[in-house]
Amino acid sequence: MLWQVYILWSETNGATYVGVTTDPERRVRQHNGEEPGGARRTRAGRPWKLHALHGPFPDRGAAQQVEHRLKRLGQRRRLAFTLR
Repeated sequence: MLWQVYILWSETNGATYVGVTTDPERRVRQHNGEEPGGARRTRAGRPWKLHALHGPFPDRGAAQQVEHRLKRLGQRRRLAFTLR
């Protein structure tokens, strides 16, 4: 199972959300309330659009390290982030 880091962007309020998953399409549906399991923080700001995917990573820990780096960035820098 390969892990990916995803960045969501809200057309409604311009907010961003960062997370890790093995199935980005399912997670977007969950965050938008189409399936159970989305994060409470994403209830406001719907609809969410998938802005970027980073990875794949061999394990969850590697993906979470990148997620942590992204969460520490400001919103504008987060949207422009690229892995090096």
